[in-house]
Parts: sequence; C-alpha cells; structure tokens
Amino acid sequence: MASIVFDLDGTLIDSAPDLQKIANDLLQANGYAPISVAETRSFIGNGASVFVEKMCTARGVPKNSEPQYIEAFLKAYQSAFDLTDPYPGVRSALEKLKAQNHKLGICTNKPIGPCRAVLSHLKLAEFFDTIIGGDSLPVRKPDPATLFAAFDALQGDVIIYVGDSEVDAETAQRAKVPFLLFTEGYRKTSVDQIPHTAPFSHFRELDDLIAQF
Repeated sequence: MASIVFDLDGTLIDSAPDLQKIANDLLQANGYAPISVAETRSFIGNGASVFVEKMCTARGVPKNSEPQYIEAFLKAYQSAFDLTDPYPGVRSALEKLKAQNHKLGICTNKPIGPCRAVLSHLKLAEFFDTIIGGDSLPVRKPDPATLFAAFDALQGDVIIYVGDSEVDAETAQRAKVPFLLFTEGYRKTSVDQIPHTAPFSHFRELDDLIAQF
C-alpha cells in the first residue's frame, strides 16, 4: 500500500480559467488591463497572495493597494470553481488507486477553503484521506513540512508525491521523496530542467508508474 500525495492546481485540476476571471474582474473594475491565460498560469504555484502580488506588479498596481486586492481575491476565491475541471483521466485514475487500497492525500499551496470547495464541487473530495492547504500550517511549499504532514496522516508503506511544477519538484527534493511529474500542468521550464523520478502526460499512465514502486 502506498501513500500518494498530489498537488492540486495544475496537477489534478485546471483552475487557471477561474483564477484568470477573478483577477480580471478585479483589474478591470479598477481600470487596469486584463491578464492573459499565459500570465495566469505563470503566476500560479506559490499561493494566492503571491499570485495577486505578481498580477499587481504586471499591471502596475501600486504596492500599497496590494493588500486590498489580496483581500478581494481571497473572498472571490472561496467559490471560484465554475470554470475549473479535472484533467482528463483524473477521476478514473483516483478510482483505480483507491480500489487498490492506496492512501491518497493532497498537499497544495491553494488555501484550504477554496481547496475543499473545488474538490466538493467536482465530487473529488471522497478520494482523499488528508488535505494540506497553503494555510494549514505556518509554512507552505516548497517547505517540506507540508508534505511530511500529509504523509504522516496517511501512514503508507511507500510514499510518492505527484505534482506539475518547479515548486513541487523542489518540495519533493527537500523531502527526499520520489516525484512523479505531470507534464501538462503549470510548469514554467522544460521537463528536463525539473528534477523528477518519472514524467507522465496523461493520468492513464499513473497506475503503471505507481506499480513500479
């Protein structure tokens, strides 16, 4: 039995459309140009506050206004899931892993409230035995304490982390755990520049990768 911990945004779900909508609603309401899908994806990975800081910097929003934008963004974030979908094959992969009695968890920098809300909306919450959000602990990824907390809650014989980004790769490296890289998420550099145990581009490949551990 393995303990398999997943990142969320860019790994299990494509939330960029919802994040872009929140950002652009805020920006356009205050007279700023919207951000693109590519910019949105590039801002994801280090938590909501960093996303907003990058968004504000990109559009020249004064630094002293950032706290107001962060507050408004987080408020809208709580129910931002209408444009979010799981990546192809995610549900069937999770069903198969649970049927094999693996323990599944999530370790994400997404705040725990929006995390639980989107998982509930997409009917994915039932698959996970533990969820660590970006505000569940005093630290967040790439600090490995977040990943250790998820693995400690699962208590599996083998531990594996699955993610999509440079932040996830650094977290796995610092925790010294195997890392499976989903290549179709929000990474900012090429696959060969991201340390990983094995890559995969579709969730139908995941079962065979897990079986190798």
